[in-house]
Amino acid sequence: MARSQPGPAGGEWRRAGGTVLPPPGGAGTAPGPGRGGAAAQSVPGAPHDSGTRGAAVQRSMEEAAAGEGKAGHGRNGHAEGPAAEERQGGGAQLRGCRGFLRRNALVLLTVSGVVAGVALGAAVRGAALSPAQISYLAFPGELLLRMLRMVILPLVFCSLVSGAASLDTRSLGRLGGIALAYFLGTTLLASGLAVALGFIIRPGAGASALNTQLGLSGALPPSKETVDSFLDLIRNLFPANLVAAAFETYATDYKMLLRNTTSGNATWEKIPVGTEIKGMNILGLVLFALVLGVALKKLGQEGEDLIRFFNSFNEATMVLVTWIMWYVPIGIMFLVGSKIVEMEDIVLLVTSLGKYIFASILGHVIHGGIILPLIYFAATRQNPYRFLLGLITPLATAFATCSSSATLPSMIKCIEENNGVDKRISRFILPIGATVNMDGAAIFQCMAAVFIAQLNNVDLNPGQIFTILVTATASSVGAAGVPAGGVLTIAIILEAIGLPTNDLSLILAVDWIVDRTTTVVNVEGDALGAGILNYLNEKDKKEREQELKEVTVEAVANSKSEAETSPLVTHKNPVSNTSSTADPESKESVL
Repeated sequence: MARSQPGPAGGEWRRAGGTVLPPPGGAGTAPGPGRGGAAAQSVPGAPHDSGTRGAAVQRSMEEAAAGEGKAGHGRNGHAEGPAAEERQGGGAQLRGCRGFLRRNALVLLTVSGVVAGVALGAAVRGAALSPAQISYLAFPGELLLRMLRMVILPLVFCSLVSGAASLDTRSLGRLGGIALAYFLGTTLLASGLAVALGFIIRPGAGASALNTQLGLSGALPPSKETVDSFLDLIRNLFPANLVAAAFETYATDYKMLLRNTTSGNATWEKIPVGTEIKGMNILGLVLFALVLGVALKKLGQEGEDLIRFFNSFNEATMVLVTWIMWYVPIGIMFLVGSKIVEMEDIVLLVTSLGKYIFASILGHVIHGGIILPLIYFAATRQNPYRFLLGLITPLATAFATCSSSATLPSMIKCIEENNGVDKRISRFILPIGATVNMDGAAIFQCMAAVFIAQLNNVDLNPGQIFTILVTATASSVGAAGVPAGGVLTIAIILEAIGLPTNDLSLILAVDWIVDRTTTVVNVEGDALGAGILNYLNEKDKKEREQELKEVTVEAVANSKSEAETSPLVTHKNPVSNTSSTADPESKESVL
């Protein structure tokens, strides 16, 4: 009785009378001993090459089927090929969209936080919250400010020490000179722009009774002599106690002393008295860090360990900044929302002081959107707006926090990672710029001085205008990088030109609006200055490398000519000079 056994090709092996028969269209060989128990025998009368041709046909059919499956994943391979390409193109677009969102997640979240904060403030404003409830609403934003201020001291000090130590004396002096010229030049341009806009728009004309209409009152900054203000600036450059400079600043106060004259009349005399007020003395810390970095560089090998310590400390601080940045959108939302809820009558304030607000913001837009980008383009021949596009997160942080110092950590992180600025440049220039470069503050202060002069019907003469320009440029250097820090320096300008300081309450009333664009322009000027210095440093480095290559080529040529006549060189074939130079395979050995 015939038995059937499955074959290797999907057919059956039929055993009939002891003869092994292949399946129809199958191979002409039987299974091996492990399968059929005996060696396969050829079919009698069947040619040997018929089995080979059958196997080849079967293999070709299998390859064709596999090709159809790869091409169209089905029968209609030609119809399904373009569809597969479309699916692959859609997948690539999806991956590109995901990559864009992953790279710009922080920027999108920060901008969304600002928009959500405005919506939150508008929605909660009608709930008539008590001051305690408003403080609870601002609590997440307060945490953000505290975290940013926490890392300011180690970031500024360590970055300046490592930056000054990484630059040689020539580069340090060159970059420092260019940075100083840039800071002073842009601040003077900002002051001149503000004064010109003040005379064109005339924001204080016809607004002499605003204090009575708005019912504004509050604590005004104490009046201070102009000379004492500049002396305080110099004193703060050299703090008596470096540890105390981390949380205290020197400021001159006045004590009234009653004196009796020889004629018997009593007179009051104002005597300056030195006091310490709360606030970080950033000027003294910056100067000490720069000098310490230069000193460590001069030490050479002995100062390497301490330089590495400050570098590691700086890198660890930047890691902390990276973690803090992911909390920025939440903090910004509650900061903006609580500030909107806190204001009592925004409509009356804006309508009454609208010309002043418009003039100040217009000055910031012109300086930050036109003048500073033109300076960057003239210096680098590169697109400034593409450079600013990588700084959306620190600019939004500046808008929400109104603090140049609080924006410094995110600015250093983004300008290095997004715009490729050298760490030595960014960590050397940005902390200095956050202290001494205040373009937005100069616009704000000059506009406020012109506004108060027009408010009191005082026509400014050229001497007073020059005094405003110089005083605003100089006092912006010492302006604190904190919210409302520029208001304190306006009193210096008003005292210098002989105007009363009673109208500063109007400036304080709208400071929370104008101070946001002020801070944005301040940090933008710092960032573009760092970009210019980075470009000039890279250009100088390439020129020096090119000069070094030329010197190297000349040295190689001279060494060859000297080697031919050098007594230390012995030629293997010293028969004649012509033969040795003609033979390219002659070898030389240096004794």
